[in-house]
Amino acid sequence: MADAVLFRKVDCLALPVIDLAAGISFYEALGHEVLWRTTTRAGLRLAESEAELVLQTERPGPETDLTVADVLAAVEQFVAAGGRVVVEPFDITIGRCAVIADPWDNHLVILDNSKGYLTTDPEGNVTGTGPAASTDHR
Repeated sequence: MADAVLFRKVDCLALPVIDLAAGISFYEALGHEVLWRTTTRAGLRLAESEAELVLQTERPGPETDLTVADVLAAVEQFVAAGGRVVVEPFDITIGRCAVIADPWDNHLVILDNSKGYLTTDPEGNVTGTGPAASTDHR
């Protein structure tokens, strides 16, 4: 696996907001469509990208999430190359996630879609996970 590219794509840019409804309103005024939402997070479309702008009320700082094929294998490859684990792999709705750091202490959030993709109702509320389809979201 050492010759395989580790990071597949940018999944999202997650930004903290104090009030989710106010955050959604602000970014909708800038032209971003809400793709999905929960009580603490909302994913908005970035016009020329598969990546999403995710507004969240759970953590204080921004983060960029990168998709990998398999979090456990990615952590192993990353550590073997000289990186370190900041937060051990843990379950998330769509799969697994971990926080890693390179030798310069750049923290990276990695995730996989081993459980599928978010599925939504017609109003964009998350209803669960399912296999990839054109209307499903990270």
